[in-house]
Amino acid sequence: MAQPDYSAMQTAVVDGDVATARTLAEELVASGADLLPAVENGFVAGIRRVGDLWDEGEYFLPELVQGAEAMKAAMDVIRPALQAAHQQQSTKGCIVIGTVEGDLHDIGKGLVAVLLSANGFEVHDLGASVSIAAFLEKAEEVDADIVAASALLTTTMEVQARLVEAVNTAGGRTRRVLLGGAPTSRAWAERLGAAHAENAIHAVEVAEELMR
Repeated sequence: MAQPDYSAMQTAVVDGDVATARTLAEELVASGADLLPAVENGFVAGIRRVGDLWDEGEYFLPELVQGAEAMKAAMDVIRPALQAAHQQQSTKGCIVIGTVEGDLHDIGKGLVAVLLSANGFEVHDLGASVSIAAFLEKAEEVDADIVAASALLTTTMEVQARLVEAVNTAGGRTRRVLLGGAPTSRAWAERLGAAHAENAIHAVEVAEELMR
């Protein structure tokens, strides 16, 4: 079996080449290769590089969005294959994730959702600007173990605080809350009685720890 071309996957995302990213994903699935290393070393490495270029001022919003679109195109192909591979396995846990109400930033949260799913979690991504009521309703519906909430604006961090309080006082089963986003910190989350992840890779590690 030929080794997947991680470099080509990275380049497709960095270049924002949606068609090539989709084609590479289709070829990957058809090859029968192990999907997780390809996701992590190929497409995810590419979107990380896009993020680095954004931070360095080399990329602007159009390039950031196009890179995310390429990543999404690849994962739209790979995700069903990953889910099928895990059908006969028990999941590591059930997670409801979204960006809090008033905050439309979706790329980082979307990457976290992709990596959690790729690493064996059942993930329900509610998208951006999600109300506290919607978080609670979905968590109850799917019997979630973890509610994960991102805030990319300092003005929406307070919504995270209200969400933690709402989850803790909702009654029924105990659920943990995992917070993330650029302006957040471990100290902020701990003050609220929640867990914190500084990036997508760390989010998987923290979620696994919460389920132990």
